[in-house]
Amino acid sequence: MPKPNILLLMTDQQRADAMGCSGGWVDTPNMDRIAAEGIRFTNTVTNCPICIPTRLSMATGHYPHNTGVWDNIKHVLNPDTPTWMQAVRDAGYRTSLFGKTHLHPHQSLVLNEMGTMADNASTADAGQTDLRDREPLMHAYGLDDVNEIGGPRASTRTLSYMTEMWKKKGVWDKYREDFDDRFKIKPWVVRPSTHGFEDYCDVYVPQQAKAYLESYDRDEPWLCWVSFGGPHEPWDTPEPYASKYDPETMPHHIPRPEQNPDRPKGTLDEKFRTRTVDFEPGEEKRLCADYAGNVSLIDAQIGEILEAIEARGEMDNTVIVHCSDHGEMNGDHQLIYKANFLNSAVRVPLLIRTPETVGSPLAGQVCESPVEWFDVGPTLVELAGGTIDFPQFAKSLCPVLKDPTAVHRTEAISEYGGDIMLLNREWNCAINQEGQVYLLFDVKNDPDELNNLAGTAEAADIEQILRLRIMERTGQHLENKPA
Repeated sequence: MPKPNILLLMTDQQRADAMGCSGGWVDTPNMDRIAAEGIRFTNTVTNCPICIPTRLSMATGHYPHNTGVWDNIKHVLNPDTPTWMQAVRDAGYRTSLFGKTHLHPHQSLVLNEMGTMADNASTADAGQTDLRDREPLMHAYGLDDVNEIGGPRASTRTLSYMTEMWKKKGVWDKYREDFDDRFKIKPWVVRPSTHGFEDYCDVYVPQQAKAYLESYDRDEPWLCWVSFGGPHEPWDTPEPYASKYDPETMPHHIPRPEQNPDRPKGTLDEKFRTRTVDFEPGEEKRLCADYAGNVSLIDAQIGEILEAIEARGEMDNTVIVHCSDHGEMNGDHQLIYKANFLNSAVRVPLLIRTPETVGSPLAGQVCESPVEWFDVGPTLVELAGGTIDFPQFAKSLCPVLKDPTAVHRTEAISEYGGDIMLLNREWNCAINQEGQVYLLFDVKNDPDELNNLAGTAEAADIEQILRLRIMERTGQHLENKPA
């Protein structure tokens, strides 16, 4: 059989429970189909619960403590850095990207003709950024055919094929005005986008990918990476999906955990101090309903891509992966956005369907082993018949695709702002920059993370064990520790 084609579906800010097959409160028949024909991973943890560091980790197989990028900063992935995308291309694939990468800033930079950052790029202002000018950078990263967009915020100021289309249709200014108005009122306002359905970014991106696949006529097998901008905020799902869900049917939000006030403090405490949201009655459920509508919109667009692959007669020989970079609090613990180690932000969906899993006893099985989201990269390389010949820390999931009951990792690591989290099948533990445990949850007996055991006498022994294990895994991360 020829090498399989590869479809990588990536959402931005999708919680692990925001699928029909995982949480049951969102209608996602196409994601559910991928899960039913493949393997669903229930303990997948993002490498960092915020965009830029974790996307950098995905591309390179390096942790934030390796890259030194622990938060959203102006950072350009060096085009000389080896990536899994290059390895897939080297295996004989034509690679393509539709949507967001965030492997370089959406702000203006001075780039030379090969896409590398000029010496004064960190302070230069070359006018309005045009992502089309960054295509040489994408090629260097390993992506041949590119239609890149910024995220919802960046698309208010960044030119791309999409925003150029908005500009020509006369809808870009309304989008900008609506975005500014939302944040003047309150960031979590819920109302439909000013764009019509056909102009919404989570329709534009998959429709471009669909058209590309429908017309693909090259001899090489294809890897098509479809990277959605949603369900990232703002909560602006267009109709008919904006009103798809009754807010009263949405799950109850998780309250803030009980905890010892004398325990050590970490980044989560700063979020509690600065980002606690004073919701009006019912407001969290309205957020959740709009978010669910966006996920269902994305799912329907995924269905159209799958139909295009079926029309080509290639579904039987196509690998499909669905994942997301991090979650969304969506009102849990009185928080919105991400950037913490609570489940709603740090756990992400992961589905892998291969020609071998379809129609086999493996189809529909669940892998409960801890997984780190950058493990997707070497998995795709191995499925493409390629090799990774550069140092990295991600680990192919191919062995557990053959035996989902096997142990892939004994624990998963996530990092943010100098703090580090470890998740195993019994505990979720986080340490601050001083190496002190400030979060400790019993995974089995407290799945909603309602009781933080950090700093309690009864948890002292397990705290010490987990703290030392984190230090062992990360080499104490001192050389790239944030200032």
